Amino acid sequence: MNRVFLLPLSFVAAFFAIYLTLANFPFFLSVEPGYSIGSVSRWCERISGGYFREPVNALSNLGFIITGLFMFWILSKEPRAKLIKFKGPNLIALLYASAAVFLGPGSLLMHGTHTAWGQWADWLSMIIYISIPWLINIFTCNDWKESSFIKTYLSLITIFALLSWFFGYDLGINFNLWALSIGWWIITEVLMNFWSNYMRLFSGFIAIAVMSLFGTFPNEIISDFNSYWWVILFWLPAILMKTEPVIKRTYNPWFFLGCGFYFIAFIIWLQGYPGTRFCNPDSLIQPHGIWHVLSSFATLSFFFYFRTERSLRND
Repeated sequence: MNRVFLLPLSFVAAFFAIYLTLANFPFFLSVEPGYSIGSVSRWCERISGGYFREPVNALSNLGFIITGLFMFWILSKEPRAKLIKFKGPNLIALLYASAAVFLGPGSLLMHGTHTAWGQWADWLSMIIYISIPWLINIFTCNDWKESSFIKTYLSLITIFALLSWFFGYDLGINFNLWALSIGWWIITEVLMNFWSNYMRLFSGFIAIAVMSLFGTFPNEIISDFNSYWWVILFWLPAILMKTEPVIKRTYNPWFFLGCGFYFIAFIIWLQGYPGTRFCNPDSLIQPHGIWHVLSSFATLSFFFYFRTERSLRND
């Protein structure tokens, strides 16, 4: 094993060592307002007085950690490839694997501690991950430098981290960067494969159609535009992706598998609330825990999808 794998492995070991140590002190753990030890949490599982307030929902995040470490292990075994970002220890590939791993600690801090800062860490970890795919596509389409990608990405995450700490995950303006980023990812994937000025013009409507699959329909967007004003930003990729891309990726099976894992996970996630049919607060099988595991499979599938990239300059 080399340091490409050992460094993230050491980070994970250090995280759990620090968490379990601090969990012995009363300041580290809390209970969300309106709840108490022994009551049912908003994610269905009964709140515990132990090291983890929601043990199953917290520890199911090991799925993200294990799949992320597996990505590092794969990259550590390969030489660095010049034209393929996700072959070998290239910076963008390592960044993706790091974001995948961090989804685990981020979510675990929320379900484990029930603190406001734990919720912030959870939401931040999601943005850290979901911002990578659409940024990769925009920068790849324009053939911009990797160094510019890193600077843009780190700036975006830093600004979001600070603003969300002070103003909440919606930044105090009903701004849903998570949903927006999913839309941007789908839009940029479409433009990567079917680029044309006409497709750029209509690209934003693709994301609005995808929102319908997740239960938010156009009539709701129109009637409650104050909550969904950010959909106008769906056309931002079309403005930035001015030229036809010079790379191709293979969608079958990994991209479709990743989408399948995520969509099934989302359906199960909807059952992870008190009062739903499959909510059993004392069960070792929690819908929200399954959501974590299946979502981790999705991140791994998308990792393999990005590895199918090839440059058209070589054709």
